[in-house]
Amino acid sequence: MTTTIICPLCRHALERGDKVWRCKTGHSFDVAREGYINLLPVQHKNSRDPGDDPQMVMARREFLQADHYQPLRDAVLNSLAPLQAQSILDIGCGEGYYTGAFTKVANEVIGLDIARPAIRLAAKRHSNITWLVGSGALLPIANASIDIVSNMFTQLHIDEMQRVLKPEGYVLVVTPAPDHLWSIRQQLFEEVRAHDPEKFLSGFESLFELRSQQQVRFPLNLNQQGLHQLLQMTPYAWKAKQDRRDALAASEGHITEAAFSMLLFKRRML
Repeated sequence: MTTTIICPLCRHALERGDKVWRCKTGHSFDVAREGYINLLPVQHKNSRDPGDDPQMVMARREFLQADHYQPLRDAVLNSLAPLQAQSILDIGCGEGYYTGAFTKVANEVIGLDIARPAIRLAAKRHSNITWLVGSGALLPIANASIDIVSNMFTQLHIDEMQRVLKPEGYVLVVTPAPDHLWSIRQQLFEEVRAHDPEKFLSGFESLFELRSQQQVRFPLNLNQQGLHQLLQMTPYAWKAKQDRRDALAASEGHITEAAFSMLLFKRRML
């Protein structure tokens, strides 16, 4: 059964067509040449071109396509496979590196991101996935229609995720562990603060039960190109001082450790 996508304007179901999707009240949305649907109305935008810019998107695509983060992708798939999901919604999916692999563990996969350049790249590569430009704060997805929501490195809208999940649904959250890329951050910043992967747990308590929590750690041996891509795809590119960024980018390479916290939540029966 195909998940119901809803109109971002009137919240009625959209009927899917080859070239246009329409709701019963007359709103219509064209299918882009690459195959994605833009369901982010102008009035829902906070800027003209929200989300990551094309330069950041391309840097992330090149870095991930080199499989630097393949151990994380494998760990995510191993975590989701036993759940035997029919549908997965990947919020903040970016250019689709992780989303494209979700077809191995679910029959239907939907990728959503607020950045159109990212969705355009994703749709070109994976035609068997439903790609949506949309907001995680107001998901264009019907109530109680999704088995798993994936939220990797993006803003958490917990009420919205709970709304679209089936009664027995799950949320997978992946976020940096406290010492993720620590040695790189030491070179970029005078003071390095540890990430806090548990800072959002209290927001889940009333609606979800934490089922599992694990760390995924692996070494990264980056050449100059890989290091440059990593700097461009993260907030480090604009948070660090220019001279520190330039010094690190000029180095021939860098060995560091990637470390992530992976948390699996199950929706509580209310």
